[in-house]
Amino acid sequence: MIALLRYQAALLLGSHRWLPPILLYAGFLVVGIGTGSPVLDAFAFAAAALLPLTVWLTRVCVTNEPPAARSCAAAAVGPVRAHLAAVLTAALAALPPALAGTAFVALFSDRRSNDHQVTVALLPATACGLAAAVVCLLLGTAVGAVCNRPVLHGTALPVCAGLLGCVLLVVPALSPASAVVRGLVAGSMSGTAEMPWLPLAAAIPISAAVVAAVCHLAARRG
Repeated sequence: MIALLRYQAALLLGSHRWLPPILLYAGFLVVGIGTGSPVLDAFAFAAAALLPLTVWLTRVCVTNEPPAARSCAAAAVGPVRAHLAAVLTAALAALPPALAGTAFVALFSDRRSNDHQVTVALLPATACGLAAAVVCLLLGTAVGAVCNRPVLHGTALPVCAGLLGCVLLVVPALSPASAVVRGLVAGSMSGTAEMPWLPLAAAIPISAAVVAAVCHLAARRG
């Protein structure tokens, strides 16, 4: 699997298709947060912005190989492992910007509640922001896996489905991504940071199950 991840990472870096989503995420942070935003609100925004980033990166990774090269890789190691390597590469590629976004918020945001009356402890707030980033990274990767090959093919339909998936992750209250974002916003009102243990515990098996199902579908569809 390490060799497959290195192969997929080389494809990703060499294609330069990672650059637009990374730059867009950086632009979201600079324009949407800036400096002086309440820290927990800023963490919520940074986490939510990871959803389109990971969906986009997942699409890049699972569509990067030419069909002939993809067939060779699937024949050599099996279609499940080959597709899993592409999806894991996308998740790993989203991790550095997620960490950078968390650091940016911790360094430059206002360490007070959104009414500027209560001081927010930076370490617990950063831990909550990092946990929220992990939840959104995992779920964004799962949505990206579902909205591209082998489930959906072409360009228009997968892109529209990915955008709709991002919206559906944030809007419904039962979504773990929505729960962490809403929890951070609520914490900003009171000036308290609470770790989102339940959304984090839900996001891990949900994402793993979705990715596993998509990889096995890749094996069935060849």
